[in-house]
Amino acid sequence: MVDNPDAAHTRAHENAAAMRAERSGPLVDIKVLDLTQALAGPYCTMILGDLGADVWKVESPKGDMPRFLPPFTESDDEKNFGGYFGSINRNKRAIVLDLKTDEGRDQLLKMVDAADVIVENFKAGVMDRLDLSYETLHARNPRLVYAAIRGFGDPRTGESPYAQWPAFDIVAQAMGGLISHTGTTTGERVASGPSIGDIYPATMCAVGVLAALHHVQRTGEGQFLDVAMTDAVMALCESITWRYSYNGQVQPPRGSAHPSIAPFEVFPTADGHCAIAAPTPGQWDDLCAVIGRPDLIEDERTSNTRRRVDNRAFMFAAISAWTSTKPTSDIVDALGGRVPVGPVNTAPDLFASAHVKARDMLVAVDHPGSDRPIVSTNTPLRFTETPTGIYRRAPILGEHTEELLAEIDELLAETERA
Repeated sequence: MVDNPDAAHTRAHENAAAMRAERSGPLVDIKVLDLTQALAGPYCTMILGDLGADVWKVESPKGDMPRFLPPFTESDDEKNFGGYFGSINRNKRAIVLDLKTDEGRDQLLKMVDAADVIVENFKAGVMDRLDLSYETLHARNPRLVYAAIRGFGDPRTGESPYAQWPAFDIVAQAMGGLISHTGTTTGERVASGPSIGDIYPATMCAVGVLAALHHVQRTGEGQFLDVAMTDAVMALCESITWRYSYNGQVQPPRGSAHPSIAPFEVFPTADGHCAIAAPTPGQWDDLCAVIGRPDLIEDERTSNTRRRVDNRAFMFAAISAWTSTKPTSDIVDALGGRVPVGPVNTAPDLFASAHVKARDMLVAVDHPGSDRPIVSTNTPLRFTETPTGIYRRAPILGEHTEELLAEIDELLAETERA
């Protein structure tokens, strides 16, 4: 564990990896028209951009909803965008179009003609009312992959009674089942810390886009795909479905422990917490030896994982008696490589992690108006032949409007000449 002096975050970029010099990755030939806002949609197109796609972010003259939300760095007087927007809109170029005007729609239609993918996360029917429906765009560009992320899906793939309801992360977490079994063992329900209700649907949508692009490659045919936030969260919570189907069990909040195997949970340490998982016989034997309790190997209360689940309080107390007297680092040193173990890392811990540094999972990213770079989490997707990563900071509102309009005209002219 590490200290967190007040100014440590201002030097965090000094140990982070540098941005890539240029756009690269397996999707370098793909052009993505990004009409997304907030978190779910931009996170999806961020994934595609990290994989090398050329992402054209379209914003209204007012900008994306979170663009001007804090936090900002201490020296940033321009405030072109805050941390929320910057983290999920890297590797994109920005253009301002007012889609409520004929000129804005005409410009967008030209971009559709040149694009491979369009992603939007408006409420169902918004694009239709703008005369920019999937059917309209597909007629112009039959190869276009049209992807949508909505709270409750799109009527084209399944009419939901809630199709017109607005939805945010917390609603998707609740209605998809996640909150019902996330919380304390005393019954308190809590939402997931990360915005899973947005991020997981976004990730699933990116997977869907890749699958649809493969279909285009095989057949030349684009199509519509959508991901309902609630559906994606329900898929993420797969165990609540099969547990109920098998024996009628309604899974309660599990705390940090696994309901079927043990130990598989978080234990207190002298200076924090750590996760320990030792469900197999060999791992359990090694754990008992390290903590000085070989008697637990043959103890009828803890001799196999089912008995340890049944006697979890006894097992937890025995292990905690050892972990609570030692610093987390000592526990990790003692168990690492023998028993699955890991510290419960905070942000400063991640910035100091040898694993994070070795994997270049933190990247120093330029920030307009700031006297220092900020640090962003790198993509976890790595390829040996088509390297991926962050090569461009998030854009200022409309920063690439003229550049993109000229580029689109040239792309369409080249297509006509061909």
